Amino acid sequence: MALYWIRPWNFLTLDGQSQVYISKKLGIDIGKNGPKGRCSAVDYLKVLDELELRFQEEAYPVHSFPELSLAAWLYKDSDTSVHSNATDPDQTGESSEDEDESEVTAAPIEPYLIDDIVAEGAFLDRETLADILERLRTKKNLILQGPPGTGKTWLAKRLAFALMGQKNDSKLRAVQFHPNLTYEDFVRGWRPSGDGKLTLVDGPFLEMINDAKKDATTKYVVVIEEINRGNPAQIFGEMLTLMEADKRTPNEALELSYRRSDSERVFAPDNLYVIGTMNIADRSLALVDLALRRRFAYIDLKPTFGEPWRNWVHTKAGIDMDILKCQVPHGYKPSLQKSQGVFVAVA
Repeated sequence: MALYWIRPWNFLTLDGQSQVYISKKLGIDIGKNGPKGRCSAVDYLKVLDELELRFQEEAYPVHSFPELSLAAWLYKDSDTSVHSNATDPDQTGESSEDEDESEVTAAPIEPYLIDDIVAEGAFLDRETLADILERLRTKKNLILQGPPGTGKTWLAKRLAFALMGQKNDSKLRAVQFHPNLTYEDFVRGWRPSGDGKLTLVDGPFLEMINDAKKDATTKYVVVIEEINRGNPAQIFGEMLTLMEADKRTPNEALELSYRRSDSERVFAPDNLYVIGTMNIADRSLALVDLALRRRFAYIDLKPTFGEPWRNWVHTKAGIDMDILKCQVPHGYKPSLQKSQGVFVAVA
């Protein structure tokens, strides 16, 4: 209840009447795996994610947590009491409960979960992926860093889909930073128009902010590849402040460097997330200042050659498992020889 009171658009209230409505009217099971047979945090988040998916269906009875709370407050069930403001469908001339059931059984959106990431070839275990996703949920901003070939971009997009709960490219925007990218390109700046004049144009980041504001019940994700290849402090500008998890409210809105009106203020909505990738092996990249680091959770990705990797190579490439399980002898030091411009290890 406290979470719902603090942020009613982001959290679900699970009071007794709401539990009855969710279980009997919406047909969603609420787990009871917590102490004394109550709903645990994992159970709560599972119901929350499932409801956010169903909210996107046009035929679904409710489309937000406040709307669900009101519907539960007015819901009348033969086995439970109901608030005095609840109405009887038979008295109002509306259709009966049986007719409304057709709305609930609308085809659900095909979900995309952590298990789908594993099934598509991730070499990280499910628990590690769950921890990464939880850090993204709480921090709002995440950077995957590691040497080349560790699947940073591949994983970033799939984490975005798992966060959304569905594989929806329309809610995902991928960009790449480079040394010539500026604030005017990424956020907002003046551009030549067809009539020979300059016009104020929103960049991809501000476009995603506006899209997310229009659809508060859906999660939007911006994936920034090679986030340290440009100058992040210069590219983000005042967006660095707005990206903080505790400043994503209208009360924290700021003026942009280029305003459309004197009264215009912009804030980053709570349902917008940022995932960046960082190649730590490239020495030509700019240093990332502490202001940016403080706003992102950092995940280190390393080459993983465990059981999932062996099974995947064995299945996809047909390499014998005995070869994949070969261990390097202790104290073995291969010599390096150059072959066609590439150094290779030889016995």
